[in-house]
Amino acid sequence: MPMRRMTRQRRAVMEVLKSTRSHPDAAWIYQEVKKRVPSISLGTVYRTLDALVKEGKVIALHTGGATRYDAFTHPHAHLVCTACGRVEDLELELPHLLEKAQAQNPAVRLDAVRLTFEGLCADCAQNRLEG
Repeated sequence: MPMRRMTRQRRAVMEVLKSTRSHPDAAWIYQEVKKRVPSISLGTVYRTLDALVKEGKVIALHTGGATRYDAFTHPHAHLVCTACGRVEDLELELPHLLEKAQAQNPAVRLDAVRLTFEGLCADCAQNRLEG
């Protein structure tokens, strides 16, 4: 996909996404971007996010009916907390997993690994122990 020019709106969306590790949804991103670009519409935010995902600048995480976004595209896994819904980064050796999968499946071309775990985040796990 050809790169689109970096408009004020695109720059604001990227800045908002890079400023958080919370894996926000489009509505949250829209509210934050609107503080910087008051004239932006929710539709523009959705179209911008779709384009950034297609360009590989943003990861879309589909979690329980919601789509969350991550501007940190280096290989890493995610934990989706089944109690509170929080999405957290998990650092794992994913490049090795990709290489191993490619070696075991030479007829296909694998480009990326997207791995999502479900369980309890540290706060919810601690609350269960205390409760």
